[in-house]
Amino acid sequence: MNIRIAVGQFHELTEERLRFAAQIGATGLQMNNPTLPGDTRWEQSDVRALVERVEAYGLKFEAIENVPTHFYHLAMLGLDGRDQQIENYQATIRAVARAGVPVLGYHFMPNSVWTTERGATTRGGALARRFDMSVVEANADNLELLRSFMPTTLGRASSMPLFGKDGPLVTEEHMWANYKYFIQAVLPVAEEEGIRLALHPDDPPVPMLGGVARLFWRPLGFKHAYELAGQSKAWALDLCLGCCSEMTGGRANVQEMIEYFGPKRALAYIHFRDVQGTVPNFTECFIGDGNYDPAEVMVLLAKNGFDGFLLDDHVPKMDGDTDWNHRGRAHAIGYMQGLVRMAEYFEAA
Repeated sequence: MNIRIAVGQFHELTEERLRFAAQIGATGLQMNNPTLPGDTRWEQSDVRALVERVEAYGLKFEAIENVPTHFYHLAMLGLDGRDQQIENYQATIRAVARAGVPVLGYHFMPNSVWTTERGATTRGGALARRFDMSVVEANADNLELLRSFMPTTLGRASSMPLFGKDGPLVTEEHMWANYKYFIQAVLPVAEEEGIRLALHPDDPPVPMLGGVARLFWRPLGFKHAYELAGQSKAWALDLCLGCCSEMTGGRANVQEMIEYFGPKRALAYIHFRDVQGTVPNFTECFIGDGNYDPAEVMVLLAKNGFDGFLLDDHVPKMDGDTDWNHRGRAHAIGYMQGLVRMAEYFEAA
């Protein structure tokens, strides 16, 4: 069993983040959309500088999750200019791989993650993220409010597609054509470079938001993408258990995704988080308070051959916490460490 735990979900690589990872006992580190030079692509030397800083702390640079959305939003939408963006994305894949990072995560949500409330309460009054589709539907033509549901920088960007209830639609058929065009252009480069491209589920997992269809809101979509990729070893999942738990059916989706993609060795890494409720209305929570049993899921991962890393993802904000939620992350990481040790013990027994 080779399940590892990394610290991640930040843009700036600081000494404090490195020390936190080392002190809490993580073996690796992941960065989400790191702040790097370049308006359209990244360069190997800039990524390599990050890797060397991480390795100097005795940590493994496990993955980069996401490039800036404007690096490939035209490719996601199938608009003029997508070929140039894809060419730049290919160059970024080469840069990341040659810098020594084995996984590059990505999503295929042109208008990104949506959150209707960022201060909902969970156990003990800790603050958590909530999504309620009824709020979106009740404000379908209030584009200013809808933009506030996206991450701040994207919500302010006029290039991010958003339409009222009577506006144009980007259909599911259109989005599948765009995904096929994109993945069949970039996957051969990943194969050549020996890097894995890890797909993140849609969050929230609904068929459409803001007039733009979503593809990865149910297990069927991932299975279709796997087939489009020709079952390539370079195609993998950044399996967000929280997103799977958010889907209609909750826990059953988590189990299905692990049991289907685990034996295929298609799970690059795991976002180990959970929610209470499912679409159309769910709230993030502490590990152990949500829809699935974390111990059951850890054993399921081990039994199905998962050998990647686990990551703290979104966590509730505890009293006195920082902007990055150090307290909430420490709780999540400690919980995961205990689960991994438990699974190792029973595997050896």
